[in-house]
Amino acid sequence: MVQVDYFFATISPFCYLAGNRLEVIAARHGATVRYIPINAPALFPRTGGQVLVDRHESRKEYRLQELRRWSKRLEMKLDMRPAYFPANPAPSSYAIISAARAGGGDLAGLVQAFPRAVWAEGRNIAEDEVVKTILAEHGFDPAVADKGMMTAADTYMSNLEEAVMRGVFGVPFYMVGDERFWGQDRLDDLDLYLAGKL
Repeated sequence: MVQVDYFFATISPFCYLAGNRLEVIAARHGATVRYIPINAPALFPRTGGQVLVDRHESRKEYRLQELRRWSKRLEMKLDMRPAYFPANPAPSSYAIISAARAGGGDLAGLVQAFPRAVWAEGRNIAEDEVVKTILAEHGFDPAVADKGMMTAADTYMSNLEEAVMRGVFGVPFYMVGDERFWGQDRLDDLDLYLAGKL
């Protein structure tokens, strides 16, 4: 069975805009998805990029235009100036890692919920209560947020190392073996690749 490795950040607006399209594509082709949360601000300088605050103004302006255009195109609500951004992505990332280990809930929905909470719902995903509420909303025991935190932290760090080693330089980033697709705007290419057309 084909596996799509999905590198993402819980605070990324572009991961939010990806919505559930990855899961729809994977289901169409009988592929599985491995969810790999990473620390995107730590990734950028290690792979030739810059964190948002350090980017040139022209790049910042273009990013805002892209977000506005894609949110309209996809008909997805997006707060251009969310109340809680940037938020510490670690607690939500640890929760996803722990939930994946525990099982029993909607992992794909959980992965989609955290960026949606930031960019469409005005929630602070760095707060424990918000994290636990979102876990419960997707069928997981909220207590998993407190269990195995050290293991989750180690996994979060190793995820970043894997990303750097495999050539990931941004989010969302999708890999099938060594074939790479960067950005939610490349999901159609991923679909075509899995269909054997690219």
